[in-house]
Amino acid sequence: MQEQTKILHHIPVDKLTGAISVPIYQTSTFVQEEPGVHKGFDYARSNNPTRKALEDLIAVLEHGSNGYAFASGLAAIDAVVKLLKTGDEILAVDDIYGGAFRLFTHIYQKFGIKVNYVDTSNIKKVEEAITPQTKLIWLESPTNPTLKISDIEAIAKIAKSKHCLLCVDNTFASPASQKPLELGADIVVHSATKYLSGHSDLIAGIVVTRTPELGEKIKFIQNASGAILAPFDSWLVIRGIETLQLRVRQHSENAQAIAEFLAKQDVVQNVYYPGLPSHHNHAIAKKQQKYFGGVVAFDLAIDDKEIASKIVSSTTYFKLAESLGGVKSLICLPCEMTHKSIPSEIRYQAGVKDSLIRLSVGLEDAEDLIADLKQVLGAIKTSFVHTV
Repeated sequence: MQEQTKILHHIPVDKLTGAISVPIYQTSTFVQEEPGVHKGFDYARSNNPTRKALEDLIAVLEHGSNGYAFASGLAAIDAVVKLLKTGDEILAVDDIYGGAFRLFTHIYQKFGIKVNYVDTSNIKKVEEAITPQTKLIWLESPTNPTLKISDIEAIAKIAKSKHCLLCVDNTFASPASQKPLELGADIVVHSATKYLSGHSDLIAGIVVTRTPELGEKIKFIQNASGAILAPFDSWLVIRGIETLQLRVRQHSENAQAIAEFLAKQDVVQNVYYPGLPSHHNHAIAKKQQKYFGGVVAFDLAIDDKEIASKIVSSTTYFKLAESLGGVKSLICLPCEMTHKSIPSEIRYQAGVKDSLIRLSVGLEDAEDLIADLKQVLGAIKTSFVHTV
């Protein structure tokens, strides 16, 4: 069975009514026949039929044993970190999402969980950075926002040899493109706000585990901490997943065309997109991803925040906003938006310059999106002349 068929036909038809759309069970509790005897549901924080339908679906999608839905991507990340204890260390990708950096550095480090940041696209650096206290390796591949690619299979082998858990944030690639659990990862997380839902209309997070034993630990944390996804939002994510394959393919086609256009512009210094042969780990991306994704980043020939700010504020079809993965194209300036919580010196070390611009390429016609960027970049050429 092909992937799209599997997705559509793993979503259950309602046994009670025959409804082809999963019902929204908007209830806080469930009537029991007698104490402790029920139909598998007793209280909606612990379980809910709509949420369970989503959790079962995402487990199938990621080829994992168990899936769990959370109130946000950060709530999902938080649940994974709660597997650790005081004295443990996390080895994390240096070009990390600003929210994850904030959570790791400002919340968990004060509880005695140390975080070491390293360029995980370099296998040697990963091996050298692991200590006896390292219990979790945290990857994003591609990363946010410079689209670094890490060799998930190679790092999984290292993690296993060092008795570490490997967690991969698969938000940018999505399971339509990449399945980290098949490459040896132990855990996958998603901001389901992005490609899984696909319509910029909800906040959600996902955790998928490779083994039932690890799944039971995440389930306990989910129930004990309570950051669960509501029934209606669970239904919205299911609805989004139904078209995931089709959307990711088109996002990627559009992004490839835009990356190739940007690579030819004099005012652009670097284009970050794994679909370009010039990308540092293009070969690895080609090996482990079906598509190269819908996010493109670039920085300017002159690293000027003012000029970059003018660009992101002047586009027509690319709307200035945080987030990504929706059907409409978005543009943002990470240094002032998504990555503002990261100190500038750490940002720069990871390659996130003041002039770096991130594009979430939507489903508009690629020709229109390129024309939008062309007119804005053309208008700033005079600014470059005056600055030089």
